[in-house]
Formats: sequence, structure tokens, C-alpha cells
Amino acid sequence: MSFVKFLTSKVFFKQLALAIVALVVLCFFALKWLNITTNHGEFVTVPDLKGKSLETVEIELNDNDLAMEIQDSANYNPDYPKYSVIEQNPIAGSQVKENRKIYLILNPSGYRKVEVPDVLKRTLRQAKPQLEALGFKVGNSTYVDYIGKDVVLGLKFEGETLKPGTKLPLTSEIDLVLGNGNRE
Repeated sequence: MSFVKFLTSKVFFKQLALAIVALVVLCFFALKWLNITTNHGEFVTVPDLKGKSLETVEIELNDNDLAMEIQDSANYNPDYPKYSVIEQNPIAGSQVKENRKIYLILNPSGYRKVEVPDVLKRTLRQAKPQLEALGFKVGNSTYVDYIGKDVVLGLKFEGETLKPGTKLPLTSEIDLVLGNGNRE
């Protein structure tokens, strides 16, 4: 029998029909299996975890069949308690599958410490933006006799004299000792 005659024979069409039926049945079972194993159409709503403690978050995520992953954070937020959640991903109200990881950023115990820059012998106009750019607050200014007006002669933190390079927490208030423009 030639190849062309085989393609037009009953045996070929029976085999082709059987192959198509087998493929359809196989696809049907594969799709049903995927629906069952992936929980198709079943979602869990992500709870709002901001401001909650780690223990509370763990209980809440376990109740909702969700997992958590803590990510490192250096961003201190004084509006939230220490070690509470300040950010989460995915956000609250999102629809996710069960056992999905929720990425959490916790509030550290306090501000990180930053070195006080060397602003001695610089003018107030130069020193103030440099201190504020690093996250410090410029507090009170006291004046002493010195020929240079508004030249920084000293730094103080909570009444103690500071040396450049000392590490202080962010948002610390630094008082300045300035020259008043008078000769000694």
C-alpha cells in the first residue's frame, strides 16, 4: 500500500480519531488536576498588619493560611511602636493564594546613629544645611566673643560638648556655639 492510499484509508482515520479523543481526555484531566491542586478561584484577603506587633501578626497570618518574611529596615518611624510592622507587601485587602508569603518591614528600636560632621570654623549658613541634610535638628545658638560673626566654634548635645565624628541618633538636636563678631 502506498503512502497516499494509507492517508485516505479507514485505518488511518480510525487511528487519527482515537489520537484526538485521547488528547482531549488527557487535556481534560490535566486541567481538572490543575484546578484542584492550585485552588483555582480561591483567594485569601491580606489583613492590615501595619502598627501590629510581631506576635499578633504571626497569629493573624496563621489564621489566614499565609506565611511571613521579615525584611531588614533602617527606617525608623516614631508614629509606630518598636518592632511593629510599618510596611507590608502585598498591601492590605489584596487577594492572594493561601500559603503566600507576606513581606514585612518592621520598625527598628530607634533611629540609627550618624556621625556628626566637622562644621567647626564654618559659618552658620554653611553648617546648618549640612547638619539638617544628615537628619539632625539645629537647636539653640549661644554667642561668645569671637571676631568671626556666626562662625561655629562649638557643638553641644544635651549640654555636653560634642566633638566632630561623635555618633548621635537621627533627629538629635544639636546646639551651636557661634562667634558674635566682637573682638575678645
